[in-house]
Amino acid sequence: MFRYEGKVWEERFLPRLSSLQIKQLPKDDALVILPVGAIEQHGWHLPVMTDSLIGEALLTQTIELLPEESNVWLLPPISYGKSNEHLDYAGTFSLSSTTLMHVLSDIGTSLKRNGFRRLLLFNTHGGNVDLLNVAAREIRVSTGLMVFYVNPHSLDTTQGLVSEEEQEYGIHGGDIETSMLMAIKPNWVQEELRVSETPDVSALEFLTLEGKIRFAWVMSDISHSGIAGDATKATAEKGKVIMERSASGLAKSMQELCRFDIEQVLPKVKHEPSYNNRI
Repeated sequence: MFRYEGKVWEERFLPRLSSLQIKQLPKDDALVILPVGAIEQHGWHLPVMTDSLIGEALLTQTIELLPEESNVWLLPPISYGKSNEHLDYAGTFSLSSTTLMHVLSDIGTSLKRNGFRRLLLFNTHGGNVDLLNVAAREIRVSTGLMVFYVNPHSLDTTQGLVSEEEQEYGIHGGDIETSMLMAIKPNWVQEELRVSETPDVSALEFLTLEGKIRFAWVMSDISHSGIAGDATKATAEKGKVIMERSASGLAKSMQELCRFDIEQVLPKVKHEPSYNNRI
């Protein structure tokens, strides 16, 4: 199928509309999604477009589950991310953190000028996580938009499918991502080149890769092949289940985001402060 064919791209892809159509869209409950991925090495067996491909496929599957009346719109993906931790490997094309921050900020500003109120940053690359958390707050401050952020890999969608070790350390090109690619685009996976490589942190009590007390690392610090996890255990069947679980949860959450108004979380003041006794 051509990239811009199908229900999602024909009915929910915002640039598919004309300027007049976008102007006339009801904005009050609209949610606009900006996918952010990466073009970077994923070991010897996966394409460098892995993160961006997962994002597009997952959003396509998710939006197809939404009710027809849902006011959800998809922007063109930002396929490049902050991937400088992978620059020691061929095939990595990275934006600087400053560049990516400016791009996100400019898109947020444009969204506000077009009258929209809600922006969802949909991230599928671990190296973007910290930056997008900061970007979401900065866009909120500078534009007044309600800004949401989600990293689908953090959703609880792999329970019972992968080992506890893989849950903890399979953060790049391992069982989870390889399974998803085998379900999405199997002919882009070179199965015969899959390996298992997990960083050895067994002797550490507090230091971890992504929790407790973190240490700064680049991929060549923790991996020879460029992956962290066990890609040899990946199957298309597992990938399909992960995709279905993720899409189901995301579809439900997007409906809540469309209804959400940030004013509803502000507590009502029960007791006004008294200034009668000020010194």
